Amino acid sequence: MWLWVMVFIVEMVTVCGAGLSCGLQGRSVSESLYKEGDVIIGGLFPVHVEAREPDHAFTHTQHGSRCQGVDLRSYRWLKAMIFTVEEINRDPVLLPNITLGYLVADTCLAEGTTLSAALALVTGQEETVSGAKCNGAPMVPVIIGDARSSASIVVADTLGVFDIPMVSYFASCACLSDSRRFHSFLRTVPSDAFQAKAMARLLRLLDWTWVGVVAGDDEYGKSGLQLLLKELEGTGVCVDYVEVIPKSHSQSRIRRIVERIQSSTARVVVTFAIGPDLEVVFKEVVVQNVTNRQWIATEAWSTSIQYSVPASIPLLAGTIGFALRRADIQGLDAFLARLNPEKQPNEPFVKDVWEELFGCSLAQDSSSKRPKCTGSENVEKHGRIYTDVSQLRVTYNVYKAVYAIANAIHNMMACQPGGGPFEDGECPDVTRIKPRQILHYLNAVNFTTPVGELVYFENNGEPSASYDIMNWHVDESGAVNFIQVGQFDAAKGPGQELNINLEKVVWGGGWADQVPVSVCSASCLPGTRKAAQKGKPVCCFDCLPCAAGEISNMTDSTECVRCPERFWSNNERTKCTPKVVEFLSLQDTMGIVLTVLSVTGATLTTTVLAAFFHHRDTPLVRANNSELSFLLLVSLTLCFLCALVFIGQPAPWNCMLRHTLFGVSFVICIACVLSKTVVVLVAFRATLPGSNLMQYFGPIQQRAGIFLCTLVQVVICLLWLLLAPPLPTENAGGELGARVILQCTVGSVVGFVLVLGYIGLLAVVCFLLAFFARKLPDNFNEAKFITFSMLIFCAVWIAFVPAYVSSPGKYTVAVEIFAILASSYGLLLCIFTPKCYIILLKPEKNTKKNMMAR
Repeated sequence: MWLWVMVFIVEMVTVCGAGLSCGLQGRSVSESLYKEGDVIIGGLFPVHVEAREPDHAFTHTQHGSRCQGVDLRSYRWLKAMIFTVEEINRDPVLLPNITLGYLVADTCLAEGTTLSAALALVTGQEETVSGAKCNGAPMVPVIIGDARSSASIVVADTLGVFDIPMVSYFASCACLSDSRRFHSFLRTVPSDAFQAKAMARLLRLLDWTWVGVVAGDDEYGKSGLQLLLKELEGTGVCVDYVEVIPKSHSQSRIRRIVERIQSSTARVVVTFAIGPDLEVVFKEVVVQNVTNRQWIATEAWSTSIQYSVPASIPLLAGTIGFALRRADIQGLDAFLARLNPEKQPNEPFVKDVWEELFGCSLAQDSSSKRPKCTGSENVEKHGRIYTDVSQLRVTYNVYKAVYAIANAIHNMMACQPGGGPFEDGECPDVTRIKPRQILHYLNAVNFTTPVGELVYFENNGEPSASYDIMNWHVDESGAVNFIQVGQFDAAKGPGQELNINLEKVVWGGGWADQVPVSVCSASCLPGTRKAAQKGKPVCCFDCLPCAAGEISNMTDSTECVRCPERFWSNNERTKCTPKVVEFLSLQDTMGIVLTVLSVTGATLTTTVLAAFFHHRDTPLVRANNSELSFLLLVSLTLCFLCALVFIGQPAPWNCMLRHTLFGVSFVICIACVLSKTVVVLVAFRATLPGSNLMQYFGPIQQRAGIFLCTLVQVVICLLWLLLAPPLPTENAGGELGARVILQCTVGSVVGFVLVLGYIGLLAVVCFLLAFFARKLPDNFNEAKFITFSMLIFCAVWIAFVPAYVSSPGKYTVAVEIFAILASSYGLLLCIFTPKCYIILLKPEKNTKKNMMAR
């Protein structure tokens, strides 16, 4: 195509340079509308939708190439241009003494025919020109069109070389915003960059994070798709699939596209394609009965059911689309209704439009399959989309484009000689406008249309971006009502552009009165976090509960937050609560039980001590060394009472006191028992002939032995307290640290082991001596009971070690208290129960005679 254009230009220049006339080699557009005027405005409209297949052999020139299939909507755009030109010509103020003319061509919805039509416009209508006219300005200095982005790119690239301006009314591809490449291209339709941004805002607003996209295989579709994907980056919206509609409309490809739509879990389908491409998709949607989808439409079809077969209307109910700004153009409806093939017999397109409107044939022969037109057809009543002026959006863009050109010419006329914008203050010649001059004035226009809208072009030839958000309401009869439910205005700034009234929206996909849900994964509730699924988009995730000690208090949290120190997560993992401070207290059931046992043991011991003191002169008490018995009972009382120091909140004083009091009390207790055992052994050995051992184990020696045993323990405790005393500490406990456990550290493990080890050593020695004395011939052999008590004592403390190590939290303290009480009860009951039995219940046996009996 480029080669053809260059050859055409070279041949034209060469002939003119030789001083000969220039002649048109042929007309590539056979059907056009022309009206003479002082300034001729060109127009490109896709009145027909199917171009004739070209001769690829290039063996001859094609003549009378007719396109097929009338687009009534596009023909309305064409008529709107003619209407606007006539309206401006009637205005005595805007262009006085200047009459606008027009030359409008059919592009047949194809790039090749569009470029051919554009070139035919700028070369003029005269078959032959000569002399200076050959190098002059073209008859058409400015063109309105084209409707499609891909065709506009081709034409703008070509005509831009000659600075011939184009003002498009429907080419919205963002690629056309490149002012360096398309410096002569302007448009009255917003760039798709704003529409893509509006779509992304809408998807995010409605929490549609899982969508599918269907795009056309042209510049409009491909550019719109890339813009949309770019806008969705970082918004949390993911695209499940992208399907491209082939221009060949291959049935197998269309079927596969609809199958993909049907099988996807995405309930929202975003479209970026022109109407004819979507028409074949909608037909297949009906075949496969795709009912549960929410469709998002672009301005290409959001307010037109022209491309929707009747059976697809119920499936498209609830469609939400972005539409260009609507306007009411006074007098246009009456102008459109003047269509009549009898009154306009020579005007192209009328015959085809009439036959398309009424499904009849105007041909005189009977070769047509359609019935003959009767002549009674009424355009005003049955004009369908052609006469429907309720949704004048693209039509209004055509209207604005013509007025922009007229206002540019008006400003050119107002130029004062010497004060013009060109070299040396030159003003343009309105009688023969040069394209570069009108391009300059077009970029600078700033006017208000008769409708009341302010129109101007920004630096890159773009208008201000504004869209109406439309919703398809389908009534019981199947008629579609386009209801405006919101607006997108880019001029309002970030965060304020989109405004939609959700209460007015009727949703598609069978959801009716509630917003459809289109997500890959359901939202993660507070207390959980999102974990991405391997190999899938970020919108597809699993919800994992927060770990213990961590929370998430928002929906769809990406991570859990660890609770501060001394705080822990609740069971729902939604908030941090203060950790439970745990220690063995008097409020605990266990603490109460141990306290009762401790007080009971101390009370029993005190009672026994009172009984012994009361019967201190009896043979039984005197025979059992009353002084040692009293000291043993006092130390046992301390053993019972020292358990109370272990109960309650740990503090420095009770941490140091509990172990030292326990260690010293038990050493005194064991030392007393050991002394009693030694006295029993020595007493029986002393009865042997020649033995004088008792002189070494008198009361003084016994007191000294007990003092020395106790002194060793006191020294150990003092060194322990001075070097590494037990102190209160906080430890994490419960479920991975859900509680703060207050307990006393041992400070020095060596000191703790020495204290317990020393008690254990005395207990083992005592047990062995008592074991050896268990069969001595005494009527009341105390050694047997001491042996049994020491056996219990050793068993308790041997079991204490693993129980102490394995018990958590406050149970460690409870185990220690239990060991103290169990061993104390063992000593009390085993040693003193038999004596109390005789003293209190069998006083007749408490005699010296009975004590001495063999």
